[in-house]
Amino acid sequence: MKRASSAAIASAPIKRCAIYTRKSTTMGLEQEFNTLDAQREACEAYIRSQASAGWTTLADRYDDGGFTGANIDRPAFQRLLADVEAGRVNTVVVYKLDRVSRSLLDFATVMNRLNRAGVGFVSVTQNFSTTDAVGRMTLNLLATFAEFEREQIGERTRDKMAASRRRGKWTGGVVPLGYRVIDKKLVIDNHEAELVRELFGLYLEQRSALTVAQTLTDRGRTTGRYLANSGRVREARAWGKGDVLSVLKKPLYIGLMRYRDELHDGEHEAIIDLRTFELARTLLARTNGGRTPRRRNPDYLLSGILMCARCGSALTAASSRKGGRAYRYYRCTKRDREGRAACPTRPMSASAIEEYVAQRLREAIANSDLAASATSVTVRIETRRRDLTVERHRLSSEIATLSTDLNDTNIRLQERERRLAEVEGEIAMLDATKLEACWIAQCLRDFNSVWDVLTSQNRGRLFRAVVERVDVDDEGGEVRITLANLGGDATEEKSA
Repeated sequence: MKRASSAAIASAPIKRCAIYTRKSTTMGLEQEFNTLDAQREACEAYIRSQASAGWTTLADRYDDGGFTGANIDRPAFQRLLADVEAGRVNTVVVYKLDRVSRSLLDFATVMNRLNRAGVGFVSVTQNFSTTDAVGRMTLNLLATFAEFEREQIGERTRDKMAASRRRGKWTGGVVPLGYRVIDKKLVIDNHEAELVRELFGLYLEQRSALTVAQTLTDRGRTTGRYLANSGRVREARAWGKGDVLSVLKKPLYIGLMRYRDELHDGEHEAIIDLRTFELARTLLARTNGGRTPRRRNPDYLLSGILMCARCGSALTAASSRKGGRAYRYYRCTKRDREGRAACPTRPMSASAIEEYVAQRLREAIANSDLAASATSVTVRIETRRRDLTVERHRLSSEIATLSTDLNDTNIRLQERERRLAEVEGEIAMLDATKLEACWIAQCLRDFNSVWDVLTSQNRGRLFRAVVERVDVDDEGGEVRITLANLGGDATEEKSA
């Protein structure tokens, strides 16, 4: 019998067992035989009891004295995980489960790493071992509770961010142009603030985000340089229409802090005065770059994009009745406000100008790749969405491995939670944009057959998506049509 037992022992595969010990404080560690030694002694005894299964104790010691179990950022434990992933360990043995971590989320994450490496785990005083079916079932239950803990962390972090925003505090992210962050607060950067004021002034003068972008580029101005959440540096670049609109729409520049649909007084100093911001917002509402006015009459297809070439003011919708018949026309807002001496442009037939723009658009589609440009927008949206989806999965994984400590010092967790919310918001926005872009591309491809069956509301919607602006000079009999940028490097213009 003894010979058979010895043969069985000799034939059993060797299982290299690493013992991990931890104590939260350094008190008593100076003693010749301390609590770390006691933990190791108990683990060694258990390993000897499994000698018939080939278990043997590694000589390397993994002792963390004076380290909390609230997180896994401990030197000996990190060294142990490195040896596990290097294949130098078959089983990790501890005295009690809480020696690994007091956080259920961290514990489940560690167990997941051990499982991926094919490494077993044993707690000698609690009859817990992943080398048997009961232990693996228990581990699955722990993973379920860890998922719940992770969701609780997210909720608490979002609640904390919401409370900070409502108090007007800066909670991180891309630092807006015109500011720097000092001691977690936004402070005006005088050089960049002048650029912001210049941008607003140009927009009030030129009333076109695209023209403002071109003017800034011609003057040698560039966007801000900043460090992205991914760690990559986004260098300053030439201004684009989207960059201009992003600045114009930020209530942060008048001293307000946004949280979802709410605006709160911010701790930071304003760069733009309220009157300037409101004027810019009013102009944005009349152009393709702003939000569509809620009360726009759908029968007026060019509302918001039709401009007077003689004074630069918008042409607004108007109507009259004569002999029981309704007449639609557009008239200059400056002439309405200040009289004929301010602008001599006369009211013009709405039907005539709308039909003219539709015909020019039909020619532009026939003579260019306008429909293909619109289609390319959906391709770029899908590419961006795939990148964001990959980032969302990565952020979720990183959040799961970070500490549950919600103190202000846990910057990494807060940054990843904040970035995850931004990514999810951008994905939702891209989904909505893709639907609109697909509709526009379809209309442009089948313009000749689609136009006649579109409702007035959808005709106006298509005009405002494809046409940046229409400038009319009634005295010279000229109409200048500037097409929106659907993906090319420049807008296409038509004049007649």
